[in-house]
Amino acid sequence: MREVIFDTETTGLDPKTGDRMVEIGCVEMIGRVETGQSFHAYYNPERDMPAAAEAVHGLSREFLSGKPLFKDTFAELIEFLGDAPLVAHNASFDFGFLNSELVRISQEPISMDRMVDTVAIARKKHPGAKLSLDALCTRYGVDRSHRVKHGALLDAELLAQVYVELTGGRQIGLELAAEAAAHENSNDAAKIAKPAPKTDRPRREARPHTASPAELARHSEFIAGIKDAAWVR
Repeated sequence: MREVIFDTETTGLDPKTGDRMVEIGCVEMIGRVETGQSFHAYYNPERDMPAAAEAVHGLSREFLSGKPLFKDTFAELIEFLGDAPLVAHNASFDFGFLNSELVRISQEPISMDRMVDTVAIARKKHPGAKLSLDALCTRYGVDRSHRVKHGALLDAELLAQVYVELTGGRQIGLELAAEAAAHENSNDAAKIAKPAPKTDRPRREARPHTASPAELARHSEFIAGIKDAAWVR
């Protein structure tokens, strides 16, 4: 199954108050395996960049002023998304901004039925634990040492790895492979340990196991020669 893991960066927290999406990063997965296909774009928000938001992602108004408007390039994004389920961390936030941009230019919003929220998955799997992307990367050993600031494509790539761990995909694959290998090895060992029996061996007469008269005589002589034997006291 094809899935798209995505993340957005914005000018703030609420599109209803005029905040805009300024970056989106998408990673394609098929069967919970990254295909190497991705989509990344910056957008000119046509407004200022609050200092608090810039501190998070490092995208300045000056940098974004030279980027295209969402309305001019959105078709490329929609084509990449296709009809795949869309996976995001705290997905209602990202869906809210993406759909706000689409509605702004009179385009059909993305159906919420396609939303897969990794925060909701993590909450069920790890109740009471920290659920940030950083915390989940730490829990699952996902390397984020190169993450200095938030970036949509980088965060989507990290989330793709976390998503696999959250859904048990990697462990299941390893377990199945190990089970198959063990089964194959046991079959090979059985073939080696149980060679086909030979039917042409010559019949051998039973060997005598009782002592001969000469052996019994030597044994009696040996016993008689034992001095101060315990059995004759």
